[in-house]
Amino acid sequence: MKKEKFHIEYIFDKVSRRSLWNHLTTPPGLSAWFADDVLINGKKYTFKWNKTGQEAVVLAMEPEVCVRYQWVDEADEGTYFEFQIHTHELTGTTSLEITDFAEPEEKRDSIDLWDTQVEALRRTLGI
Repeated sequence: MKKEKFHIEYIFDKVSRRSLWNHLTTPPGLSAWFADDVLINGKKYTFKWNKTGQEAVVLAMEPEVCVRYQWVDEADEGTYFEFQIHTHELTGTTSLEITDFAEPEEKRDSIDLWDTQVEALRRTLGI
């Protein structure tokens, strides 16, 4: 079954773009909330959970704005996951927009997993 694209947006009060960016792209930042350990070799990231690893490549990156990763084992499917940072002019708040793909019957579980992960990200950012 074909995976469907979905977007989720999370609002962060009082967080700097640079701090959020570091948590989305650096091994110490990503291992604080996304994976147990993260290794980088060029554009290839290896994410480890409970001693099992999964590799992703960076498809696109605009510093402090957007990073798009693609799981190596899903390269043929045209899917990816992406983090975009937005600053809202009126309120001054920062938001994180996540784009991901899931099979229709797994979409709710994927959103719930992102909700849990982003809560961990909030804690590591101290908000």
